[in-house]
Amino acid sequence: MKRLREGDRSEEDPNSPRNVMNAFYFKPPFRAPQEREEVLLSSMLSTNVAEENYPGDTAASENWPLVAPGAKGMNNAISPKYCDLSGFASAFAGVEPMPPVLWIRGADDAIVSDASLLDFGYLGQLGAVPGWPGEDVYPPQPMVSQVRAELEAYARSEGSYREEVIGDCGHSPHIEKPEQFRRTLFGFLEEQAGGTVL
Repeated sequence: MKRLREGDRSEEDPNSPRNVMNAFYFKPPFRAPQEREEVLLSSMLSTNVAEENYPGDTAASENWPLVAPGAKGMNNAISPKYCDLSGFASAFAGVEPMPPVLWIRGADDAIVSDASLLDFGYLGQLGAVPGWPGEDVYPPQPMVSQVRAELEAYARSEGSYREEVIGDCGHSPHIEKPEQFRRTLFGFLEEQAGGTVL
């Protein structure tokens, strides 16, 4: 957060915004062309880093990992403390009309993953964060499996979805594999429209 706030464009430290982008948003060794990388980095560095915005504040907790959502900021707004998604599956599966859904994801996404190194539960399971209370108390979040389960529920309710996994690709298929991403997206739209979209 400090480096984002200071507009750090360096690449000497593994925790610099540039290196975090290249290590997690993309699948290494992918690097965007230099001019494009600078634009993407500038976009990251435009983040308003503050307790009221990103990442928000925190509260102490007696439970592992000894931190809980605070009262301000975007990360807290989407935490289960404030954002109750318990009815999402039934609401999504019951939407009318039920458009076909296309889910495009990178096979090697390090952020949205069933084994994400950005997930405290998974880090605890690996022993990287001490004191993990075990899977019964704080399991890793299986993000890909959760998305697929929601889409399968949608399909059982007479909706349809297609999961397209782009190989050798991380969190940003539209940047890492733009031609394959475009073909997949526009092909899907053309199928739905019954002809050429663009």
